[in-house]
Amino acid sequence: MNTAIAKPTTTAAPADHAQTLARIRAAVATRIHGKDEIIELALICLVAGGHLLIEDIPGVGKSTLARALADAIGGSFSRIQFTSDLLPADLLGVRVWRASSEQFEFRPGPVFANLVLADEVNRAPPRTQSALLEAMAEAQVSIDGTSHPLPQPFVVIATQNPEEHHGTYPLPESQRDRFLLRLSMGYADAQVEAALLCSGGVEPSRAASPSPSGSESASPSPTSLLVLQAAAAAVHLHPDLADYAQRLVQSTREAGEIRLGVSTRGALAWVAAARARALLGGRGHVSIDDLQELAVPALAHRVVPAQAGSGDQAGLAQELVRELVAATPVPV
Repeated sequence: MNTAIAKPTTTAAPADHAQTLARIRAAVATRIHGKDEIIELALICLVAGGHLLIEDIPGVGKSTLARALADAIGGSFSRIQFTSDLLPADLLGVRVWRASSEQFEFRPGPVFANLVLADEVNRAPPRTQSALLEAMAEAQVSIDGTSHPLPQPFVVIATQNPEEHHGTYPLPESQRDRFLLRLSMGYADAQVEAALLCSGGVEPSRAASPSPSGSESASPSPTSLLVLQAAAAAVHLHPDLADYAQRLVQSTREAGEIRLGVSTRGALAWVAAARARALLGGRGHVSIDDLQELAVPALAHRVVPAQAGSGDQAGLAQELVRELVAATPVPV
């Protein structure tokens, strides 16, 4: 089963891509209210070709965000509820015997979609979490020695309950490193929450949503996201900014308050996110603001504080990254 799409090249100007992204963002915003920053970060992750980890309590709109993003890009969507008894085959698919053809046939699992919501990923046992890892890293799954490519684009949005919640299996560092960004949705603003209570929590239908750009609102398709990903990869990074990024990453490896610093893969992910943010702004080059604004969501979940097991580890890692950003000299 080969559902891969060749990654296209693009000759459109960054401003044209920014308009496309503005339409996608507006479509998502009709269903996720009061979370403009979260929507932007999620779009950055998609355009950078990475996977997103959302760590938060249940019931704050994580699933709605994932479904709205899939609808906005016109891609297929699959939601997998991770539980303690979930097996790798439940995720990836199985080979079954067909008597009519006297051969085995592969039946793909729910991971075969453009956007996969791995809900409460840290409730599944490590073996199942590892099965998802190959799909995220290689864009393929292996069943009985045969590789099956996943649809392109392929994005995983995983939600994770806080580690102190009952029945969770903390994600190891190697798996957290596979996620481009980590963020938290947080509670809705008071006015937004009051409006949801008045409406009974009914999500606006796509048909009722106003077109964000009139005649330009062509039907979205997964190929359009591939075009945006190719355009983001072509955004220029000045050598001085590359040196700045390397120095900041190096500081995470040398700081006494940090036991495990950012890997080279983490540095590449951070820069890819900065390129995507520049494209959202209609720019063909990365700025220092792109790197600094994304340092915490791109790097903090890859950092292991030296004070392991004491207090809020995620919050401590974020604060350590902020301090390193403030202490690292910027290019003149």
